[in-house]
Order: sequence, then C-alpha cells, then structure tokens
Amino acid sequence: MHIVHTIAELRHVLRHAERPVFVPTMGNLHAGHLALLAQGRPLGDVSVASIFVNRLQFLPHEDFDSYPRTFEADRAALEQAGCDVLFAPREADLYPEPQTYKVTPDPALADLLEGSFRPGFFTGVCTVVMKLFMAVFAGKPHGTAMFGKKDYQQLMVVRRLVRQFALPIDIVAGETRRAEDGLALSSRNRYLSEAERAEALQLSLALRALGRDALAAAHALPAQCPALEAAAQAQLAARGWQPDYLTVRRRADLLPPQAGDGAGALVVLGAARLGGTRLIDNLEI
Repeated sequence: MHIVHTIAELRHVLRHAERPVFVPTMGNLHAGHLALLAQGRPLGDVSVASIFVNRLQFLPHEDFDSYPRTFEADRAALEQAGCDVLFAPREADLYPEPQTYKVTPDPALADLLEGSFRPGFFTGVCTVVMKLFMAVFAGKPHGTAMFGKKDYQQLMVVRRLVRQFALPIDIVAGETRRAEDGLALSSRNRYLSEAERAEALQLSLALRALGRDALAAAHALPAQCPALEAAAQAQLAARGWQPDYLTVRRRADLLPPQAGDGAGALVVLGAARLGGTRLIDNLEI
C-alpha cells in the first residue's frame, strides 16, 4: 500500500489509473469503513482511502481536538483490507492557505436536520469533499466514491454536489454496519462508557418504533407525524437522552411526508446526545 501525504504525491501515484475508487474517512476506522472499501474495490482499477480530520466541519464547541486519531491502527487495517493507496494529508497539505473559497450547498437540503443543529457543517463537508475529489479524480475519465448510509443527509448532499457540478464520479452508498446488538457503528462510539454503550442501542430501537408507527398511520401520516415524532423524542428523553430530532422524512428530499407517501418512500432519522456523546442513526422504511 502506498502512503502519501501531499496532493502532488497522490496524483503521481495515481498517474496511470483511469477509474479510481475512493473512500474518504476521518480515520478511527471501524468495520463500516472497511466494508465500503470492500464494496468499492471491484468498481475501479485502484482503491484509495483518505484519512483527514477536517476542521472546517466542526463547530467551535465540538470535538475537533479530541476526535479519536488512530493512524497506525487505521493504516494496518487498510493494508490488510487490500487498499492500494492511503492519502493522509496534514492540515497544511490540504489547506496550505486559509480556505476562503468554500462550497456552499443548497440550503433547501443542507439547512435541514443536521444542518439546523450544526450550522455550517455541510459547507465544511462539501468544501473538503470537493478538494479531495479534485486531488483523486482530476484528469480521470471516471471514478467512484463510496459513502455510508449512516450519514444519510451527507450522502444526499454529496450526491447533489456531484450532479450540480457535473463531476464524472459515481457516488455509491454502503449500508449502515451495525454491532451484533444493532448499534450503528461510529467512530464516536469510543466516547461511550460501558453503561452508555449498553444504553446507546435505544436510539436505533426508538427509530424502529417510530418507523412502525409511521407505517401504521400511513393513511394520515402528514397530520399524525408531528405527534408521533414528539412522542418518540419524549420517550428517549425520559431515559436521560437529549434528542435533537427523531423524525420521519421523504427519502427524495428529506422534507416531511406528503399524502400518498408510504413504505419505500420514507426514512426515519435521529440525532441525540447521550452523556457527552452525540449519536446519529437512520432507517429506511
């Protein structure tokens, strides 16, 4: 596996590749990241993973400085998984000067849900994704980038970015990987205490229950949805959580359900803080 740190080094290593497959990460890898790599490898002629903790997508009070950084373990995991190239830029490599040019996504999508609780988050995501895409795919006739469904809204934002800029890149989604008990794998799960880890499963259980209730009320879902969502949040709050949202939305645009929306058209999404850890999850229904 080649390990490179600068864009120039990366482009040199990829100079003969025609169809790179790219898995962008912030490191602290788990089985979900490696599953994306395994899913993507047959889709191109070289596999590339990046590790970069992107300051631009963290709010001032968030965990940029304490975000888990486990480079040696990540390197070994990627090498064992058959990754061809690891791009691990330092901040000065990717942002050699203040990043004053930024990619601002459509607020109709990006200001919902995660965007409403983390203002500017998706601008930071889109800016680093565009820069990484230009580093990996510049001059290539075609490529593929892998994103997990666990970050459902992020996946939608990136897909629209690629479409709006007519980038020659396929965005391929990977299913959310879960622990045996059903907890969605996340780098931030490492923050959880033993007791919090046992409790953390309640978020996915609450989303499953909300999804069942939504489908049962499909005939009148637009009217009943706010009450169902409020009840789900209240039940989670009663267990000591601080919910940001538990909601039923349309898969197409993440707007509230409309008359006629039902199974196959909806997704339930949730974000809530357990102790000092903010967890997200979703379930297509």
